[in-house]
Amino acid sequence: MGTLGSALAQALGLLANPTPELLAIIWRTLNISGGALMLAALFGLPIGAAVALWRFPLRGVLAATLNALMGLPPVVAGLFLYVILSRSGPLGFMGLLYTPSAMVIAQFVLALPLVAALSSSAIKAVDPSIRLAARTLGATPAQATLAVIKEARFGILSALMAAFGRVMAEVGAVLIVGGNIAGYTRVMTTTIALETDKGDFSLALALGLILLLISMAVNMSVHYFQGRAHVERIA
Repeated sequence: MGTLGSALAQALGLLANPTPELLAIIWRTLNISGGALMLAALFGLPIGAAVALWRFPLRGVLAATLNALMGLPPVVAGLFLYVILSRSGPLGFMGLLYTPSAMVIAQFVLALPLVAALSSSAIKAVDPSIRLAARTLGATPAQATLAVIKEARFGILSALMAAFGRVMAEVGAVLIVGGNIAGYTRVMTTTIALETDKGDFSLALALGLILLLISMAVNMSVHYFQGRAHVERIA
């Protein structure tokens, strides 16, 4: 208990007076996860809108695949990407393995199904009369689609926050493809795992508290946006 109390006191001291190493790890984590989320939004929102609004061959298969991939184990994604990005893999010539770029790709793979599937559900929940009214008023198909997406904005934001929460807390895939290299690919989750194995709990606890606060903020945001979406549907 004394060791844990001492480590907690040191962790709180680190939070009150953060070291350059701590700040660098936090900043690197936010950069990698933020980059992955932007890519997931760029590709996932159009996919989600297409599944929700358009009819095309294998639409049901795509929707089922997205729902299944929402539960993709991170270590499986990491292993798959390792094989592809390793020197003997098809993309080995790019030299991405053990780089922040590989970590962004890994988190993108995990975030994309969440963004696409959850945003599709949010768009499906919009009253179909909104799209029909837009077309009746002379809107193009693209403009009518944007009108529906605007109505689903809180549900889409909830999907984005849920995806961000997942990638921020992810450790398996980024550890496999990033290598946990100090000062280069070491992020909050991998640092916590490493420091815990070393028995140095102060930095691990400090980062754990930061991740806990981020997780609470994400969950509160998801709850807020889901509430706003529900209110809008009722109105």
